[in-house]
Amino acid sequence: MTVYFVGSGPGDPELLTRKALRILQSARICIHAGSLVDPEILKELPDTCILYDSAGMNLDEIIDVMMNAYNQGTDVVRLHSGEPALYGAIGEQMRRLDLLNIPYQVIPGISSFQAAAASLCLELTCPEVAQTVVLTRSPGRTPMPGEELWLDQFHPYATYCIFLSVDKLASLAGSIAQKMGDSCPCAVVYHASRPDQKILRGTLQTIGLQVEQAGIRSTAQIIIGYTLNATSASAESKLYDRNFNHGFRESTP
Repeated sequence: MTVYFVGSGPGDPELLTRKALRILQSARICIHAGSLVDPEILKELPDTCILYDSAGMNLDEIIDVMMNAYNQGTDVVRLHSGEPALYGAIGEQMRRLDLLNIPYQVIPGISSFQAAAASLCLELTCPEVAQTVVLTRSPGRTPMPGEELWLDQFHPYATYCIFLSVDKLASLAGSIAQKMGDSCPCAVVYHASRPDQKILRGTLQTIGLQVEQAGIRSTAQIIIGYTLNATSASAESKLYDRNFNHGFRESTP
């Protein structure tokens, strides 16, 4: 018996990994992350699969389902949205399973920040603009280490992918603009990869009002950085420069 922590990706069923799809299609018990998992993905489960919606469950109840399945010798799929390693709260579940000696595996999934970048046709690491990508979220109900220093991480030479924060973007944007500049480009992608996807583009000065007018309050990825400004991304990578040597190509005279 094994508990499989499966990343369901950003929503589009075609973005499931082949391994995730195989595990879903043979599942007998599935604990899924409520409305965060697209219903189309749940259709990949067998009709006989027993479903539990974790939105209405606490940690003890989730572990009880896993423990009962273990006692019956039945695998469990713990279906998370996006990539389980990012804000998936899998650590606390795995620690409990360790104490119970219940085996588990993690099956990675495509994250919403990747799907959002794809929807924007965006290279997050643009040559001579930004070579660092920061994945973060704003302070909220979950305490953050060094919360009072959160804004200190922002500077113009990185791209920021911000999770779980679109409902606070109007107030955050002004503070971030003090580090990045009012004209710094910002994009918000709601339900990246899904049929009802919405994309907003603006600056730190304008994005708060745009989000408010669009009525977006959750399940949206925020991307901030000058890589979003195509006119500033004029440098080309040296990787394919005709004069650049690497182990698989000699320089062209």
